[in-house]
Amino acid sequence: MSQLTPNRALQRLEHLVGTWEMESPQFPELRGRGRTVFEWLDGRAYLVQRSYVPEPAPTSTWIIGSDEAAESYTSLYYDSRGVSRVYRMNFGDGVWKVWREAPGFFQRFTGTFGNDNTTITARWEWSEDGSQWSHDFDLIYTKVL
Repeated sequence: MSQLTPNRALQRLEHLVGTWEMESPQFPELRGRGRTVFEWLDGRAYLVQRSYVPEPAPTSTWIIGSDEAAESYTSLYYDSRGVSRVYRMNFGDGVWKVWREAPGFFQRFTGTFGNDNTTITARWEWSEDGSQWSHDFDLIYTKVL
């Protein structure tokens, strides 16, 4: 069986590859215990994000891919609660955005990279109707490997 050719559209996500420590002002129990690992799947055809956090927060897996005709990515999400979602994502100019437009539960994430690409300051928001947004929680990622 031949190996897949690397997905050129995912090259912009190279900054994410590695291990990141996660913390959140809203969840102090994450400090020093929350981790996210980004790694390539199938010879760089996809990017996988695995987040490991202490309970009761959910552990999750994201599989990130692209459509060669689009400038955004699609991410499949699944977590330890059994929650399964599809997100859109884009990445550029030091900003990482993820969003979901589902009736009754819209979500969006904005992460901003520090100058050295070893920190990401991020924020999750949610909305019932996609027009009035509420802050959910903040995350700070620090690259450790």
